[in-house]
Amino acid sequence: MAIQLLLNIFTAFLWMFFRDAWSGADFFLGYLVGLSLIFIMKRFFRTPFYLIKLWAMAKFLYVAIWEIFSSSIFVLKLVLKPRMNFRPGIFALHTQLEGAGEVTLLSLLITLTPGSVVLEVSPDGKILYIHAMDLANVKDTVLKSIHALEKAIMEVTRDV
Repeated sequence: MAIQLLLNIFTAFLWMFFRDAWSGADFFLGYLVGLSLIFIMKRFFRTPFYLIKLWAMAKFLYVAIWEIFSSSIFVLKLVLKPRMNFRPGIFALHTQLEGAGEVTLLSLLITLTPGSVVLEVSPDGKILYIHAMDLANVKDTVLKSIHALEKAIMEVTRDV
């Protein structure tokens, strides 16, 4: 992905150099020319077309911010109730993620979302032990956000 991006930027600067025009519009035009050339020659690269990964990264960022925001609202609702009748607890989550990087990223994002924290990861990295603020609502809120984060992580880290 990185080589394709660098090649595209190089093509944009080369376009500007040959046209002898140094404006943002010419850079953008050269970038589009380079983008189309890389798309045409994508079969010669070992990695998938880099705009697909950039789009997956943008979706991942959106999902992560949205899940942090929505879980913050959920925790705020729980805390501001006149009677705090939630029941905290620990549950095990089986993950589809592979490798230490993916599991670590998911663990960090779960810990960043209010109301949940990863306590431990099994030695094989397939089970996360998570403390949730309200076990009664785990299926509604926490598990949905975890699966959304898991899917977004897999789109970014794995080749399609």
